[in-house]
Parts: sequence; structure tokens; C-alpha cells
Amino acid sequence: MNIFRFAGDMTHLMSILVLLLKIYATKSCSGISLKTQELYALVFLMRYLDLFTDFISVYNTVMKLVFIGSSLAIVWCMRMHPVVRRSYNKDLDTFRHYFLALAAFVLALLVHEKFTFQEIFWAFSIYLEAVAIFPQLVLLQRSGNVDNLTGQYVFFLGAYRVFYILNWIYRYFAEQHFSRGIACVSGLVQTALYADFFYYYFISWKNNAKLQLPA
Repeated sequence: MNIFRFAGDMTHLMSILVLLLKIYATKSCSGISLKTQELYALVFLMRYLDLFTDFISVYNTVMKLVFIGSSLAIVWCMRMHPVVRRSYNKDLDTFRHYFLALAAFVLALLVHEKFTFQEIFWAFSIYLEAVAIFPQLVLLQRSGNVDNLTGQYVFFLGAYRVFYILNWIYRYFAEQHFSRGIACVSGLVQTALYADFFYYYFISWKNNAKLQLPA
């Protein structure tokens, strides 16, 4: 644990809290991609298969449970809640996310650190997380206007990846046997996907204007 990883965990948690606030306070999921939320739920379920076999710390266990529970709760609300599901932008959220999952799984079979069940699915979760935001970004571009809470959700999600890159850089120099190349490369790819969004988010913040993305 270091300050960069802790900051990354907290911004990741903040992104989830902002999204839950939007859904439960406004009873709306407008502007939120169900496809992205389903991919994130799959990411956490596959990454934390070791939840009941390998104990690292109370903090680690609690964070794993929070990420799994919150992602499943968000998917449930968007699919099943009688009020929230009515606001879902089904016509805009048409990205074929199962292709991303299939590609990530094939890549995990080909490129992994160890050929074991747990390591294959860990690699799968890393590759999938790198592109899971894609349906969300596509939906926002199609809709054009982005409400404040949705914009903050995506911003915090992107900031979490930036802090994790700093965490990997720190660990590379601080640890003798740091070998998470798969996570580092995937994290860089994922952060790059946010570059366009960050640019328009900064412009809107600088001009004190509503966030708008080009169609």
C-alpha cells in the first residue's frame, strides 16, 4: 500500500458513490451505459475469485466486497428497478459489449503471467477493465450533453486509473521484484481512452459551462 494506490482506491470508490447518488437520488440512470456497468460487474467477479481463499487484509477484503456489491446493485437497478429502468437510454446504448468480453478472454488465454485458472481470469479482468468504459464513452458522445453527476462519475473513474499508474511507477522503483506488466500496459490503454473526455471536462470546468462532447 502507498499513497498513490490509496488515492486510486478512494477516487474509484468516489466514482461509484457518485453513480449511486445519481441513481438513488434522482431515480434516473439517464446517460449511464448498462453495457459498461455489466462489464465492470464481470471484471470484479472475475478478479476477486480469490476473495474466500486468499486473505491479505481487512481493508483489501472490504474493498473487494464493496466493488462487487455496488456493481451488482447498479446493474440490478438499471435492469429491474421499476422507476430507474424507465430512464435507461436503450436506443443510445447499443455498443456490442460482448465482443469486448470475448476479445479480452481470448487475449487472457494467450497473454498471462501463469497458466492457472485464477491467473487466467485475473488477466481477463485486467484486459476487460481496460476497455469496459468504451460503451459509456460512446453513449455520451451520441447524447452530446452530459449531466453533472454523470460527468463527475466518468471523471473520478478516469482519475482512479491515473493514480494507479503513479502507483505502478512508485512500486517499480520501490520494489525489487515488481512484475505487473499486464496491469501496467492495460492501465495505460484505459487511461488513453479517457484523454478526449478529460480534455472536454477541463474546458467545461475552465469556462464554467455545461459539459458537452462532440457527436
